[in-house]
Amino acid sequence: MVKKARNTQRREESLSRDQIIETAIALLDSGGESGLTFRALSEQLATGPGAIYGHIASKSDLLIAASDAIVAGAMDASVDSATPEATIRAVALGMFDAIDAHPWVGSALTRAPGKLPAVRILERIGQQLRALGVPDEEQWVTVSALLSYILGVGGQNAANTHLALEQETDRSDFLDEVATMWSELDPDEYPFTRSVAGQLRTHDDRVDFLAGIDLILRGIEAERDR
Repeated sequence: MVKKARNTQRREESLSRDQIIETAIALLDSGGESGLTFRALSEQLATGPGAIYGHIASKSDLLIAASDAIVAGAMDASVDSATPEATIRAVALGMFDAIDAHPWVGSALTRAPGKLPAVRILERIGQQLRALGVPDEEQWVTVSALLSYILGVGGQNAANTHLALEQETDRSDFLDEVATMWSELDPDEYPFTRSVAGQLRTHDDRVDFLAGIDLILRGIEAERDR
């Protein structure tokens, strides 16, 4: 009993905030937000809740910290490119891939819009918009549009993936089922939806996402030239 108590004490003394966040990310990846509890975290870290509370005050703070670690990694990976447009594409794609790999990040970011994770993305994109010559009075609405698109589409893609998993079907089967449903809609009421049903079957989420970023960038360029 004495030996176990000493081991626990040494574990608590050596426990770091980074270790807690890393373990929290693993729990979130495997079980989603419902899988992240201080009890589960304590068991994984072989320590008591008190040692964790010394670094993280609440589950909400832990979610923000875990999200920030993922966002910071995505920002570090998307180094500044030759042009501001290329950097924005790299940041956007980095976040798309990060949310795809960690589906819980999308919803966590939307619930903490003013916190550091979202601010990291905001700052990185905002600096590129300044480099593009976007006027000061248009910078907020422009960066908001890009941020909303990145988090919105990235989160929806993750939600679609989760839904397909819940229904125990792979992506191609899921898309084929939806495309078939679209193609059978009333041609008078839904002519457009029917016309793109075939494209839904074969589309690439990543390619479509980047095409949307390019549409926004072309709009920025057209506004600047005008």
